[in-house]
Amino acid sequence: MALEEKREKRPPVTPMMIEEEAALRNGSRGLPPGPWADAAGPRPRTTERHIAVHKRLVLGFAVSILALLAVTMIAVLLSVRFEECGAAADGPPRAGGNGSLSGAARQPPGAGQPPGRPEEEARGGEAAEEEEEEEEEEEWQRRRELPPWARPRLPRHLRPLHYNLMLSAFMENFTFSGEVNVQLEVRNASRYIVLHAHRMHIEAVRVAEDKLAGGVRVARTFFYPQTQVFVVVLNRSLEVQRSYNLKIIYNALIENELLGFFRSSYVLHGERRFLGVTQFSPTHARKAFPCFDEPIYKATFKISIRHQATYLSLSNMPVETSVFEEDGWVTDHFSQTPLMSTYYLAWAVCNFTYRETVTKSGVVVRLYARPDAIRRGSGDYALNITRRLIEFYEDYFKVPYSLPKLDLLAVPKHPYAAMENWGLSVFVEQRILLDPSISSILYLLDVTMVIVHELCHQWFGDLVTPVWWEDVWLKEGFAHYFEFIGTDYLYPGWNMEKQRFLTDVLHEVMLLDGLASSHPVSQEVQQASDIDRVFDWIAYKKGAALIRMLASFMGHSVFQMGLQDYLTIHKYGNAARNDLWNTLSKALKRVGKSVNIQEVMDQWTLQMGYPVITILGNETTDNIIVISQERFVYDSDTKPKDPARGDNSYLWQIPLTIAVGNTSHISSEAIIWVSNKSEHHRIPALEEASWLLGNINQTGYFRVNYDIRNWKLLINQLTRNHEVISVSNRAGLIDDAFNLARAGYLPQNIPLEIMRYLSEEKDFLPWHAASRALYPLDKLLDRTENYNIFNEYILRQVASMYLKLGWPTNNLNKSLVQASYQHEELRREVIMLACSFGNKHCHQQAATLISDWISSNRNRIPLNVRDIVYCTGVSLMDEDVWEFIWMKFHSTTAVSEKKILLEALTCSDDRNLLNRLLNLSLNSEVVLDQDAIDVIIHVARNPHGRDLAWKFFREKWKILNARYGEALFMNSKLVSGVTEFLNTEGELRELKNFIKSYEGGAAVSFSRAVETVEANVRWQRLYKEELFQWLRKSLTQ
Repeated sequence: MALEEKREKRPPVTPMMIEEEAALRNGSRGLPPGPWADAAGPRPRTTERHIAVHKRLVLGFAVSILALLAVTMIAVLLSVRFEECGAAADGPPRAGGNGSLSGAARQPPGAGQPPGRPEEEARGGEAAEEEEEEEEEEEWQRRRELPPWARPRLPRHLRPLHYNLMLSAFMENFTFSGEVNVQLEVRNASRYIVLHAHRMHIEAVRVAEDKLAGGVRVARTFFYPQTQVFVVVLNRSLEVQRSYNLKIIYNALIENELLGFFRSSYVLHGERRFLGVTQFSPTHARKAFPCFDEPIYKATFKISIRHQATYLSLSNMPVETSVFEEDGWVTDHFSQTPLMSTYYLAWAVCNFTYRETVTKSGVVVRLYARPDAIRRGSGDYALNITRRLIEFYEDYFKVPYSLPKLDLLAVPKHPYAAMENWGLSVFVEQRILLDPSISSILYLLDVTMVIVHELCHQWFGDLVTPVWWEDVWLKEGFAHYFEFIGTDYLYPGWNMEKQRFLTDVLHEVMLLDGLASSHPVSQEVQQASDIDRVFDWIAYKKGAALIRMLASFMGHSVFQMGLQDYLTIHKYGNAARNDLWNTLSKALKRVGKSVNIQEVMDQWTLQMGYPVITILGNETTDNIIVISQERFVYDSDTKPKDPARGDNSYLWQIPLTIAVGNTSHISSEAIIWVSNKSEHHRIPALEEASWLLGNINQTGYFRVNYDIRNWKLLINQLTRNHEVISVSNRAGLIDDAFNLARAGYLPQNIPLEIMRYLSEEKDFLPWHAASRALYPLDKLLDRTENYNIFNEYILRQVASMYLKLGWPTNNLNKSLVQASYQHEELRREVIMLACSFGNKHCHQQAATLISDWISSNRNRIPLNVRDIVYCTGVSLMDEDVWEFIWMKFHSTTAVSEKKILLEALTCSDDRNLLNRLLNLSLNSEVVLDQDAIDVIIHVARNPHGRDLAWKFFREKWKILNARYGEALFMNSKLVSGVTEFLNTEGELRELKNFIKSYEGGAAVSFSRAVETVEANVRWQRLYKEELFQWLRKSLTQ
């Protein structure tokens, strides 16, 4: 009720009302007082009155002319120009006239014209303005130059020093108005001010010198939608080394989407509540305020936000003062920021509550979320580890956290897991809220690593920002690498960097980077439309893998010292990859080592893909081996992305670590730098029964292949005494073997023979590597008529370990981290494999647990296997179970539980239910926008739903592309998820035909999809029968 009463006191403000208020304030709309007002009214009939009126008109006209001349002279002397423009951001350019307020001239012909101004006059003015623009563009063409507004990057003649941004947020009608004052430094003389602005209505523009010299006349202004810029054309050039102030008044919508300044909502006590939050990375600050929206243009910001008192506002810095108004509104004035890029600016308007803690150095940490989540303590875990992690990073980097506070904001709707805005990091609820009583170890790990990632960005990204998007891996690669370093700090026994990094980062990104359609980790970015494609797993995961390799061959202590220097030198500024290489090379020199880091790393960052090292024993000469390198590709028939450069021209400087072993012992590792296509090396103590092992602990970003004899010796070693080989290398051998076989470098039986030793494997990592390597093979086979042969073989390998480990007990009252992480994750992995491949006991246990939950309405399913049980139950049992899970999905408020319940619904064998779920996924009231993609992808992974998801994707592409097209990752994730397991000639034709006819972006994702499906079809044609023949023979032995 209170909110409704406030609405009555202040009616909803629309963009038109804002426009009219500003116009009246500036004297440009409506009729001026005096004789012209009378002249516009009805005239009396009497001649005397008629003559009298004419006399007054003549007198008034003379007075008006004199007044106009006087005002014009004063305006010219003061050089003041206050420009109105009413063009929409995406509309055609409209220019104002010289020396007058011309908002009306910027409207479409006939719209909003003051009485007394003929429509033809407005049209004539606009035509003249358009003609002037055309003449100007022709002049640039004669110079054979693009005009500054048509170039892919902003011109460099201006530099913003400071923004003063004042916002008013109208949450009742989802609009906002703003006034931005930008202090500009002139580097080169120009009469153009070109800055980014998109999807906003600009009301007024003013340019003035900071000193008393007065204003600079604005000749005209216009939008140029192709590059999302707003252009201010001046009557004279701005002078070099002078400082000017650019003032723009504007308004826009608080969008119902996922980028810019957008709105989200949640339900509390049956009432829907709204909030507004920003997502500016990489190029969406321009939707919220006119700005120089490129990373290099760092400036300071002073933000003020006016909002209803029922809300609170947040921004990067703490609130300095709050001014309360009588009508129930309040303005929060925030402290000035340090130098920062526009895409790290952030604000929010919400009615959340918070909890807080303080670090040893005095940084105030708060977590804001829905009041019910705060009350339940769902944010306490995140809050506590954030405090510890800030202290960890301050100690590791030897650079203090730079702001007085850090707010963590948990929102219901967000395009990404999180965004590292400096001082105001935004998280989707599923990646930060955690209820220990119903969250698994896997969920806790996910929340932990997202928080570790975002906090690392406060240094790598916020404090030191890449110069341009081609080196986005400089922030994302480091943040991804430190996910594992930071989690090891919190949980030292989990060995994340030495173990889980392999399966979750290295093995995963090598699948993607093994495609001919891959790209370098540093890739050229010319324009805004290219930026989205650099935000992919190549930047994140390959970047992290290369950083890990670099740290390994430098030595971790020297590497850490180099990072400290890098951050200290470049803090509050921008850096490129060469800045990092130079700093790390200097760190190596300080300890007496001389390695040209740039020479080595340029080959890894500027070339796509990665090498496969092949180690062959030399049968004619003792202790001599041949080491060769070539680019690894899954489909050798695929044409290279760069036709001028075949795969044979790729060459890397490879830090190959190598060791010699036998049945009871393995030597210490040696490092060989491989820089040629083929090299001969002498290996001491290489005996007849000895085997070679390359890439020790998988610190290098490459695969290793051997001759068949060495593979057989390694398989024999794993069978007899696998612990001679480290757990990391056991996992690496499994992953390399499966992928080398998939690409045709190895016979298909080698990886399946390696798997036989797993019945004796007690460590989680090799099982996890095997599970992840089996998954794509399973999807290649799950619709074939002989699938049961493959299924039976896997069940035999899993059976004994499944019986040994059994099922976990219900641990509702225990801490998540009390149990042994390694043991519980191993048990979970084996149960997942057993249930997925049809172990009867596993199926019975899952059905019993689901039935008990339904009958008692008490969920006693152990936390760490709930997702497995839910999925298995939905798959095996009748429609009533699906409806029960659907009901629980709607009723639960715990975000972790909601996620796995929704995914379980995609496991059904009933195609009608899968179709129903697909159609419901596009209803934002039922499924959150960011979760709809996961629904479609999980249905595609289900062999009963793969064709349904593929058909749904094609039919709904326009809707999906409109919703997710601008959001990084989302479209590429969707395209990949729906197509990656298509593997028939017919599906390949459907994909190619769809690409020919579709409209929209994601061209790179579709190119990659075609290559993936072509590789799947090729594997089916060349290797499927070979695999089944070996399986049949193996099962009968």
